[in-house]
Amino acid sequence: MQSLRFWNRIPFLKPLPDKEASPHETQANAVLRPVVFGANDGLVSNLALVMGVAGANPAAGVIVLAGVAGLLAGAFSMAVGEYISVRSQRELLDHQLAFERAQIRETPDQERQILTRVYQGRGFTAEEASHFVDRVFADPEHAATLLIFEEVGLDARSIGSPAAAAGSSFVAFTIGALVPLVPYVLLAGGTAFGTSLGLSLAALALLGFGISRLTHRPPLYASVRQVFLGAAAAAVTFAVGSIIGVQAGG
Repeated sequence: MQSLRFWNRIPFLKPLPDKEASPHETQANAVLRPVVFGANDGLVSNLALVMGVAGANPAAGVIVLAGVAGLLAGAFSMAVGEYISVRSQRELLDHQLAFERAQIRETPDQERQILTRVYQGRGFTAEEASHFVDRVFADPEHAATLLIFEEVGLDARSIGSPAAAAGSSFVAFTIGALVPLVPYVLLAGGTAFGTSLGLSLAALALLGFGISRLTHRPPLYASVRQVFLGAAAAAVTFAVGSIIGVQAGG
């Protein structure tokens, strides 16, 4: 028993209830999510693009060119989109904080009432809510932060770095997009096609497993779903490419 109590004092070795993983979001998951979904976007979009071009049966160099163009266009688009999204959230948070600070300075009683009503609505008695708000307003900056969270739903803890978001999205998308492209750089003909498709489907299954770890869904279900949707996208674009290739050749 003494030994068990010793190990339980170490946070990362302390067993979870019922030996199950914690269902709560962790900081690692918050970082991993954009990486996994960025890689998924890169893989699916470039697989569909490469298969679509391959369906038209062009020279190998054309497929590589299309794949590289799709990789760069998608990676930069993802990076810019993530940067603008996160930067806009941070700018909105800064604006709302400045506005809330002014409100606390100019109409503190009104802001106290707003926060008091919020916590009364959550089951606090009037006295408990008032006592809690008094403690919060002892630090105006803390009060401004809490009011922003309660009124607008903005929380600095959930808004990361714009540069980090852009960089991780760019790298993740690029890695995903390389999977269907690399076989066409190293191989040729049907071997390149089969290898590209096989590697892409295997990578989709792996990404499905990664997504299941984030969403707490059954891994087999997530992997099969990912492979099915990616294969469906590749099949549709390949069919369209084949039709266009036949018509162009005719």
